[in-house]
Amino acid sequence: MGQSSPMQRRKGASKQVSRSIYSTSFVRGVFLLTLGCVVLLWTWTIWSSDIFGEELEDEKVLLEQITDNVKSGMETQNEAAEHADHDQQQQTPEVKAIVAYMISLTHCKSIKFSENTHLTDGAVVLKHSIHLNSIENYAESKSLYGYKMYAIVHPIAESCSKVLKDAGYEILIRETPINVDDIKGDFLREKVVTNGCCGEKEYNKLWAYTMKDHPIAVHLDLDTLVLQPMDDLFDAMLDGNDSPARSRVPVMHDKELPDGDQIQAYFTRDYNMIQPKKKVVGVQGGFIVLRPSEEAFKEYQDIIIEGKFFSGSGWGGLGFGGFFGGMTFQGLVPYFYDHQHPGTGVELNRCIYNSMADNPRMPAHADKDANKCRDGHEECEDCRETDISKIKTVHFTICQKPWNCKPFAKGSLCNDFHHKWFQVRKSLDDRWAEITGDESLIKKRNGSYYPDHFMGYCNHAGTRGYIPAVVPECVENECK
Repeated sequence: MGQSSPMQRRKGASKQVSRSIYSTSFVRGVFLLTLGCVVLLWTWTIWSSDIFGEELEDEKVLLEQITDNVKSGMETQNEAAEHADHDQQQQTPEVKAIVAYMISLTHCKSIKFSENTHLTDGAVVLKHSIHLNSIENYAESKSLYGYKMYAIVHPIAESCSKVLKDAGYEILIRETPINVDDIKGDFLREKVVTNGCCGEKEYNKLWAYTMKDHPIAVHLDLDTLVLQPMDDLFDAMLDGNDSPARSRVPVMHDKELPDGDQIQAYFTRDYNMIQPKKKVVGVQGGFIVLRPSEEAFKEYQDIIIEGKFFSGSGWGGLGFGGFFGGMTFQGLVPYFYDHQHPGTGVELNRCIYNSMADNPRMPAHADKDANKCRDGHEECEDCRETDISKIKTVHFTICQKPWNCKPFAKGSLCNDFHHKWFQVRKSLDDRWAEITGDESLIKKRNGSYYPDHFMGYCNHAGTRGYIPAVVPECVENECK
């Protein structure tokens, strides 16, 4: 945790560049002004020698003295500019903590086109969005937290994980935390392998709890984009009840935030997967912020092995199930924080964190529940109408993946989300081109399909129309 990454050694680089440009411009201005004065003086000396018969040799000596003074002044100005740059660099604060950002890769079967395009592009753009909102980009982000990227890779997915390593992720090869054959409950043991998106391999997200070298771990899906720093969440978790950040944490339904030392996790819930007024709602599996804890990890393992998941009533027979992924992460996490450890997990406003721009109400054709709020309340916030300037992270589910090159209605939040993703993609390519000197990274940005919206990365609609990223070879070292 104490070791700095290559990007930490370059923290504040953007700010330093802008300061250097300012300092250089100032020095250049002083030089041109002084040079103009020298020219005027030289003209005067020639004129005076012609008129008054003065010796030109004396004027040459005078001019040499003036030139020496100009050079000396330029050196002084350069030294002053260097000192100013150094002083400015000292204003970038020390990193408060390094946060572990993690993704999981459970299989390779969904990777179908253009040499792992969606895996590569999702990974590099997600990582760059985190970079832009960390202390490594302090001049713009004002974040005090650094980051390190990890990929939890199941052994069967190791063959397609190289692209993640090339993109700067540390690869953690991990088996499923439990052996399915060891599960005591018959129903869970027989059904979990086909539950949700990834069966029992979805439990691999639990490895985030073992990241003991970091005070905080964030597990995200690859189709996520970070728009703003998450310092408020981190501060409220680490700084105790006196932290001013507590008032800025958007808790769902305006519930009270637990004491700082009690906050063990933040998550959002997926109301799209349940009927109105259902008491238990699963978490949305693409976003969780947590305190690493070996004890919590072991407790999760014990719960799964015990296997008390029942048909129709879920974990512990208490209703933690009956929705997508209920047997795995989406149902297990709320059982852990709502039942096993109440008051330690915080449900965040899903319009601000992990936003999917979803409709909060049931469809009009939903019989007796038509147009009712999915969360069971009389009134509910419509995430489709949230000001994008307030949104911290985006999850491309309902809005579909950016690399599908699908335009949405102008002014829709999904359209804005996609544009933001392509802006980050452009920023990343520009940065790579600056570091490597490879202009081809920019020249390939010539797609003709809604170029202002997709930033030149789409030739036509669909994944085949997307122009994939090409990760430079130096990423593992200095480009990351």
